[in-house]
Amino acid sequence: MSAVLKPLEFDFRPMMREDLEAVVRIERAAYPYPWTFGNFRDCLDSGYACWVSELDGQLTGYWIMMLAAGEGHILNCCVAPAWQGRGFGRHLVEHLIDSARAHNTEYLFLEVRPSNRPALGLYQRLGFASVGLRKGYYPADQGQEDAVVMRLDL
Repeated sequence: MSAVLKPLEFDFRPMMREDLEAVVRIERAAYPYPWTFGNFRDCLDSGYACWVSELDGQLTGYWIMMLAAGEGHILNCCVAPAWQGRGFGRHLVEHLIDSARAHNTEYLFLEVRPSNRPALGLYQRLGFASVGLRKGYYPADQGQEDAVVMRLDL
């Protein structure tokens, strides 16, 4: 007898206000300097593209993107720590890119910590290129950390 493992399939849907507590729990578990409940609420209220991923009814990640004038800016993108390292980040970002294309976005921008090597590598593999550096952009234990600015031409 042989077992065939099927790949994990998760769904994407727009983020709702009812998701915010779970999103904030993921954010706090994933980052030493997390966004607040108010940050997420404000993104929803502003009409930004806010999506969550789910597996069997459990939130596994989320992304937030601001779209304007043919450009997209990824404001936040996160896979819950329990689900990291399984390729979910790639699926999350691919879904985000597909959404940006559907909105006729020409360029997609993001900032990422240089110390976040897994995210930096993922973005590079997906075609993002470094286009600049924002000095002292992120809070850090020892003051501030720079941000690598990346762009994807769609």
